[in-house]
Amino acid sequence: MKVLVTGGAGFIGSHVCKRLAYSGYQPVVYDDLGHGFADAVRWGPLEVGALGDRARLDQVIRQHRPEAVMHFAGLIAVGESVAKPGLYYRNNVADSLVLLEAVRDHGIGLFVFSSTAAVYGVPEIVPIPEDHRTAPVNPYGATKLAMEWMLADFGVAHGVRSVCLRYFNAAGADPDGALSERHDPETHALPLAIQAALGRRDCFQIFGTDYDTPDGTAIRDYIHVEDLATAHVRALEWLRQGGAGAVLNLGTGCGTSVQALVEAVTRVTGRAVPVRHAPRRAGDPPVLIAAPERALAVLGWQPLWTNFDRIVETAVLGVFNIVH
Repeated sequence: MKVLVTGGAGFIGSHVCKRLAYSGYQPVVYDDLGHGFADAVRWGPLEVGALGDRARLDQVIRQHRPEAVMHFAGLIAVGESVAKPGLYYRNNVADSLVLLEAVRDHGIGLFVFSSTAAVYGVPEIVPIPEDHRTAPVNPYGATKLAMEWMLADFGVAHGVRSVCLRYFNAAGADPDGALSERHDPETHALPLAIQAALGRRDCFQIFGTDYDTPDGTAIRDYIHVEDLATAHVRALEWLRQGGAGAVLNLGTGCGTSVQALVEAVTRVTGRAVPVRHAPRRAGDPPVLIAAPERALAVLGWQPLWTNFDRIVETAVLGVFNIVH
């Protein structure tokens, strides 16, 4: 079975392609390589094209005839989304609508979407369940929520069944060392702390030390990219077996503070992380932790990478592979 993977040359998309191939599927990557890397596409063909290019999408779909789509293509930097909302609505909503219309017109009925916990905004309940109200505080979260709405409407009108997977904090890298995280610019906490420990940047900034948490720093739910990849394959299999559309959290249900992250990086690398304290960032909640029970019930999925030091070890391996 062929699966069209938009953004499959990126961090999470490439890990999912590897898991798809190992599970007996044929991933067909569709990526404009604006933020992805051609050398990360190793488990199926790469078709270069823009998400909003309907003619190119039609050409690729006719050639490969995928039976499902996994959608990772999109912009993900929260700060940039605040500064350039039009860019995010164009890429994450308007261009995704072009993809959805192509899916409809070619009769592709199965769709797995890479969403985010940013749709919740500042939570009122922690751990956060899927029925928590959605109130994103930045355009990035708003554009992901808009895509979820479009998928729900296309399901009613056109029978496109979808699973929307709301990630918490994706972390780590391929434990085999074949793939790694290499965003440019990097915005994720774990690789930034590792780079600081290895002397690749001056310091690691901790935004806010006065939160109402045990050590004063923000707490996040870090989920290994391998666990994310497995969940995507399980979601596809759920849909293939006739499962109804679903919205599911992907997290561990456990939190790690920013200070604990710094200490873990120090333990794993054997090098102190130079730290600079900075004021809180607007809109940053003190605690974001998933309630992941629905994913377990629907998909039979649960995270295996629950030791944070092991997650850090794979991320360090990825950084070394980039350097060398």
